[in-house]
Amino acid sequence: MLDRLSITKNWLPRYTGMSIDDVGDFVLLTNFDTYVDRFADQFGCDVYGEGRVMRAATNSSGLTMINFGMGSPNAATIMDLLTARMPKGVLFLGKCGGLKHATEIGHFILPIAAIRGEGTSDDYFPPQVPALPSFKLHKFVSDKLIARGHEYRTGVVYTTNRRVWEHDQAFLKRLHDMSCIAIDMETATLFIVGHHNEIPRGALLLVSDVPVTPEGVKTEESDKQVTQQWADVHLQLGIEAMTEIGGQGEQIRHFKY
Repeated sequence: MLDRLSITKNWLPRYTGMSIDDVGDFVLLTNFDTYVDRFADQFGCDVYGEGRVMRAATNSSGLTMINFGMGSPNAATIMDLLTARMPKGVLFLGKCGGLKHATEIGHFILPIAAIRGEGTSDDYFPPQVPALPSFKLHKFVSDKLIARGHEYRTGVVYTTNRRVWEHDQAFLKRLHDMSCIAIDMETATLFIVGHHNEIPRGALLLVSDVPVTPEGVKTEESDKQVTQQWADVHLQLGIEAMTEIGGQGEQIRHFKY
């Protein structure tokens, strides 16, 4: 394996247990096994990757869902591995922390951009390059949110490689000064590596906690409640948006510069 494509063609099945031909034209990414299980239950499809790094499933319409794990290195890894298949669109269904007092748990956020605070993306582009989604893909997601009557926000998300920061007042002030609407650990990396690999990409984030106040910091119990109340809606929005793109035959162009 002397070239990048040879490596990714070997490693995508190695990580997911799924052959390249079984990966669909459109892909949903997540951090949660529960999303993969619910996806597989809904469509009656097999789950691959048991005992491997990433679990995955593909329905009969050619929509694939992959749990790539948590954090920016894993986000970069899956976006690199997907070059073995070059899907027509990738949508990340993740959770985030809301940074505005007006943001409520259960709100959806459709990021217009992400600040690259994670470091991983620096291996792909200089820091001056913004982390942006593919507009047309986000338009389909926005249409689904509006059609279903869901509350959602747009804004800039800050992506960090830190997991425990809620106690850090200086860090919280920085987030406030940058006017970020939310914080997560993957979005900027997915956007930048998708841009680097010429893969159309987007993200629909679910606000799972509001860590700007001590009582808003996520706990195991609060996260369970969010999953029980909102996971099915979150997943269904992603399924409908990506299925509609495929059904209409829409091409999401990636322009070279």
